[in-house]
This record gives sequence, structure tokens and C-alpha cells, in this order.
Amino acid sequence: MSRLATVPPDTAEPRTAALLDRVHRALGIRPNMMLTMATSPAVLDAYLAFSGALDGGRLSATLREQLALALAAENDCGYCLAAHHTLGARAGLSDEEIKASTHGEAGDPRAAAALRFARQIVRTRGFVSDEDLAAVRAAGFGDGEIGEIVGVVALNVFTNYFNSVAQTDLDFPAVALPRDSA
Repeated sequence: MSRLATVPPDTAEPRTAALLDRVHRALGIRPNMMLTMATSPAVLDAYLAFSGALDGGRLSATLREQLALALAAENDCGYCLAAHHTLGARAGLSDEEIKASTHGEAGDPRAAAALRFARQIVRTRGFVSDEDLAAVRAAGFGDGEIGEIVGVVALNVFTNYFNSVAQTDLDFPAVALPRDSA
């Protein structure tokens, strides 16, 4: 059971209801994470704004989903891993790509470099080495895209930590964390 309350959409205050309607239009559902974030309209609005801004960036939806899968596994967030299995498939990732991403791997060398870099950002709390930065640049990422990778990491660390604190009730098919399936 979730440790933080959720906001039932039918009783939400007008600002919150509008945000939840926006989520429903975009996803066709109102995930429990959003219903929990809705206890603070500022938190839900901030999440939606940050996520929406990154959606308009240079990184593809599939790469952003690969990053989200790798980061959910890195941060042991079962809720996010389950959600991004579903969202990754919707974005066009195959089952094999989803599984590989969960382990921080990708068949495409460019995507693999982005996943390694994102995991290093988390592992070093942002203090990546010159070699880490050189490797992601050598894979073809410019400074703007590197900035977006950092943004995707920040957004996913936020959701990973939010769901870990809340112990958000799972409303996506459960997926074993890599450490649980080893």
C-alpha cells in the first residue's frame, strides 16, 4: 500500500483536475504516480513541465525510454521499471531492447554510450570523468544532447526517488528488478 495519499480525479481541486486530465489525454490513463504527485499540484505540474520540455528535445522517445529503463534499474525503482516496460513498448522498443536497456545495454553503439554515460552520472552523483564525457562525445553526442541526457537522468532520479519514498501502488504489469532476477 502506498505510503503517500493519492488524489481521486473526481474530487480533485480544479487546478489538479486539469493536470490529471492532461495526463489522461496524453497516456489514456492516470497512473498512480501522477495521482500521488497530485497531492501537491506544484509537484505534478513541475514533473509534467520538465517531462514535456524533454519530449521536445533532440533525444528520441526510444532513447529516453531506454535511459528511463536503465535508470529505474540503477535506482532499484520497481514502479518506474514496470511503467517504462509498458511505455518503452509503446515507444517502439522490442522486448529484447527493453531487457537490454534494463541492464544498461543497447545493440546500437550510440544508445549504448548514452546508457553508460547516464549510469555513470548516477553512480558518480554527476562527477563524471573526462573519459566518460569523451566517450559519449565520441559516440556522436554534442553538448546539447549531453545536457539533455543529464536532464533525463535528473527527471528519472526524481521519479525513482518519489516512487521509492511513496511506495506507489503498482498499476502496470510487475517486472522483476535485475537484482531480483539474478
